[in-house]
Amino acid sequence: MDVLAEEFGNLTPEQLAAPIPTVEEKWRLLPAFLKVKGLVKQHIDSFNYFINVEIKKIMKANEKVTSDADPMWYLKYLNIYVGLPDVEESFNVTRPVSPHECRLRDMTYSAPITVDIEYTRGSQRIIRNALPIGRMPIMLRSSNCVLTGKTPAEFAKLNECPLDPGGYFIVKGVEKVILIQEQLSKNRIIVEADRKGAVGASVTSSTHEKKSRTNMAVKQGRFYLRHNTLSEDIPIVIIFKAMGVESDQEIVQMIGTEEHVMAAFGPSLEECQKAQIFTQMQALKYIGNKVRRQRMWGGGPKKTKIEEARELLASTILTHVPVKEFNFRAKCIYTAVMVRRVILAQGDNKVDDRDYYGNKRLELAGQLLSLLFEDLFKKFNSEMKKIADQVIPKQRAAQFDVVKHMRQDQITNGMVNAISTGNWSLKRFKMDRQGVTQVLSRLSYISALGMMTRISSQFEKTRKVSGPRSLQPSQWGMLCPSDTPEGEACGLVKNLALMTHITTDMEDGPIVKLASNLGVEDVNLLCGEELSYPNVFLVFLNGNILGVIRDHKKLVNTFRLMRRAGYINEFVSISTNLTDRCVYISSDGGRLCRYICRNFEDFLHESLVEYLDVNEENDCNIALYEHTINKDTTHLEIEPFTLLGVCAGLIPYPHHNQSPRNTYQCAMGKQAMGTIGYNQRNRIDTLMYLLAYPQKPMVKTKTIELIEFEKLPAGQNATVAVMSYSGYDIEDALVLNKASLDRGFGRCLVYKNAKCTLKRYTNQTFDKVMGPMLDAATRKPIWRHEILDADGICSPGEKVENKQVLVNKSMPTVTQIPLEGSNVPQQPQYKDVPITYKGATDSYIEKVMISSNAEDAFLIKMLLRQTRRPEIGDKFSSRHGQKGVCGLIVPQEDMPFCDSGICPDIIMNPHGFPSRMTVGKLIELLAGKAGVLDGRFHYGTAFGGSKVKDVCEDLVRHGYNYLGKDYVTSGITGEPLEAYIYFGPVYYQKLKHMVLDKMHARARGPRAVLTRQPTEGRSRDGGLRLGEMERDCLIGYGASMLLLERLMISSDAFEVDVCGQCGLLGYSGWCHYCKSSCHVSSLRIPYACKLLFQELQSMNIIPRLKLSKYNE
Repeated sequence: MDVLAEEFGNLTPEQLAAPIPTVEEKWRLLPAFLKVKGLVKQHIDSFNYFINVEIKKIMKANEKVTSDADPMWYLKYLNIYVGLPDVEESFNVTRPVSPHECRLRDMTYSAPITVDIEYTRGSQRIIRNALPIGRMPIMLRSSNCVLTGKTPAEFAKLNECPLDPGGYFIVKGVEKVILIQEQLSKNRIIVEADRKGAVGASVTSSTHEKKSRTNMAVKQGRFYLRHNTLSEDIPIVIIFKAMGVESDQEIVQMIGTEEHVMAAFGPSLEECQKAQIFTQMQALKYIGNKVRRQRMWGGGPKKTKIEEARELLASTILTHVPVKEFNFRAKCIYTAVMVRRVILAQGDNKVDDRDYYGNKRLELAGQLLSLLFEDLFKKFNSEMKKIADQVIPKQRAAQFDVVKHMRQDQITNGMVNAISTGNWSLKRFKMDRQGVTQVLSRLSYISALGMMTRISSQFEKTRKVSGPRSLQPSQWGMLCPSDTPEGEACGLVKNLALMTHITTDMEDGPIVKLASNLGVEDVNLLCGEELSYPNVFLVFLNGNILGVIRDHKKLVNTFRLMRRAGYINEFVSISTNLTDRCVYISSDGGRLCRYICRNFEDFLHESLVEYLDVNEENDCNIALYEHTINKDTTHLEIEPFTLLGVCAGLIPYPHHNQSPRNTYQCAMGKQAMGTIGYNQRNRIDTLMYLLAYPQKPMVKTKTIELIEFEKLPAGQNATVAVMSYSGYDIEDALVLNKASLDRGFGRCLVYKNAKCTLKRYTNQTFDKVMGPMLDAATRKPIWRHEILDADGICSPGEKVENKQVLVNKSMPTVTQIPLEGSNVPQQPQYKDVPITYKGATDSYIEKVMISSNAEDAFLIKMLLRQTRRPEIGDKFSSRHGQKGVCGLIVPQEDMPFCDSGICPDIIMNPHGFPSRMTVGKLIELLAGKAGVLDGRFHYGTAFGGSKVKDVCEDLVRHGYNYLGKDYVTSGITGEPLEAYIYFGPVYYQKLKHMVLDKMHARARGPRAVLTRQPTEGRSRDGGLRLGEMERDCLIGYGASMLLLERLMISSDAFEVDVCGQCGLLGYSGWCHYCKSSCHVSSLRIPYACKLLFQELQSMNIIPRLKLSKYNE
């Protein structure tokens, strides 16, 4: 990237987007693209659009608040804007704040939302500017963030890492990401077959006001319209007549005049005849009787059934098709198109594929936040209306001043709660989603980047459906084929490829003008017959009918020319569907599109680059390489390796590996320890893993340079010998060299934090921090308080052992205001609630931070550090999904060595290669070895990279075997080994799974209160459970006493007294039922069994125990 920085570093985005002279240099478009767009640009663009454009539209839609109590009173919003992030220091004193300060102080990085309003007070009109109505959490690196447009030096002043991608929010000190949500696209007709094979069409319409879903169903060859507001399915012809097309002939002409279409539609016309409906009025009356009654609270004038039916057709059914003054023409044609699609799908045409990416839209942070803000803003306004209705009628109210009643907390808390919990619940759209946000994973730089490109699907994970999980052909170049988790979320959680862009909404005014200038005719001017000519194509814009066109090829070509000339936005796409005779123009947000070179004969003069979305890709002929271009080619890929995402791009030679291995590496690359950012020493995170000596990989890829992974690497180049050694390397275990570990190979730092807050309570008491307790005899602090300073907080640099106190905090026993009349203790009493350290090994205190949070409570954070060296049981992995644990650590004198005296760091068992077919690892070793000898880095980029032939020639030039094998001497016997050993450097990652964090055993320990059985889980110091299957084994062995001991004696044996006469449980030798102690005997049964008997008794079921003497 440094090479690239020299070439591109001082260029402006405009120069970066300029044409590129030769085809060979086209991969340089990538850094240009990433500098202009960035990896998380889609999140930031979407948020910027929301904050600068969308929020003003939402305000315009709800700009006026009026009251029923006083018709003269009103409140009107004039403007709305989002400020810069700040924090309120004291009352009405604010100062700008940096994201890092919010992380440390557990605050929310948010900016005030202010409005200009005009309202009436008494009889005068007043205009007030810059009134705050709430706070908006700000996405890092967005247009309102303090980091935007800063140089790396200014980043350093703000304690922020310049390589950090941004695109997340900081809420209550936690970094939260709004994941990209994948959904079926709105306002599009989707024809699908249900389980019985019946074909139907459905449209999910969505406008700012309403969301509704309209279905078209077929029953016994007749067509019906189905909608939630209608109590039963309505024959489609009645709908046509209600929309004002009364002539049967015209209905048939709209749908289509081909023989088989007319034959299929015939029975539906009879349906109308049966119901005796011929005119629009009769049809409306019929529909009016079928409308589900909405209980409108608030009353209002009653509508007749006919009016109600007409309103319903105009505004609720197919909401997105506009109806002006009850002119239903466009809606009729849209309905006719739906019917036609269904008829054709019953014939040869295929039904639509729900999983095809042209039918999908991705919802980004901006769209989700705008839905949320709109909901909160409407609530805010209705609250004001309520207050106005209550206050104005009162006599004493001389003047009602609405400004005094504008409460900020509603909008603020709504936004903060939604982002921090991830629950998006909107009453209006009946939308209720869990898990929209996730905590940004900071295990390594890659795990944070990978999280920003993640896409979560709305499917439930439990059903084993293979459709949405399988790899779609339309995913090529848009989504990464390798990067998906294994297990239940497999194929439902996906990641963006490297060059993907997600569009935001745009204005469609210019597109409508351009289309009509290019000869698109308005549908209102045509009769049904003309619509069904075979050469007339319908033109759709974002799912709405724009008009019809005769020469569709010319329209499409001219449209694309205009787009390339820059007359319309580069992200507008146009594509044709020949089977349905349609031209689709899309400018809506959430479409996946990617960056592709145009191919001209004069390519060398001006290399044009354009964005294609999935639908438009289908009409193009894209060549992968220059030498495959022929006369039909329309476009050329910039680089084939961009079809992989961020995580898969780190793998060298991925095209030589079996595909699941790449998927495994994508999952493990996110768990590799390394560096997480330039500001990692200033962060106080819950858990942070750092590698002591990270290294750049010897074999790198173009992706690694583009995402600057080399500046924040996660791994080390280990010298690997592929041979068998000692039998401690079975099943992928690794043998490590002790001398390498002593020199710092795989050494890591684990940081944890401990924090506490000191609150003030309502009855004027507050938490205190007490000094250390002194021993009476020696006048020294007791052992538990050894590391405390005089102020009761631990001092940096001290070593903490298990159960020692970090902060000696005590809180008052009474925190509420006491009740009236109760005796009040004069001096508050305190009880100790110390913050103690729990951990298997000792830690060191790195730093202590004392600050206050947003609620003016004191905040103390301590950062604890452990240095760990690799031990037996720690997990390592190369970049090819070859994971293994350390099985043995061998002193250097016992390790084999090659003739130049090099000892390997890692010995790997050769059985890991044949069945896994990770040839990429073998090539990586060769290229790494050649690179070490030449002092340069080799490339292992996907579908390219350094050739094995050239690499072998480098090895031979330096006097090595071209196979990468070495003559190796055994360190134990001193004799040469019988075979030549494959020997060279491979990049290894240390993963976060360490044996120290997993080690768990227990003898005696805590028990659960209810069942008196040992607790479960390592964190609660639980027991190891002998489960049902282990019990079955013991039964199979016949080891009955062992069974008794495991399941009762060492678990929850309990002495009970049982009465032999009535069979009930007694108490201390006395049976309460028989009122005697004559037949009571003592037994040992599990406590859980005794509990079951008592719970059964509580439900009037009597378990009686029959006792018999053991010697009879």
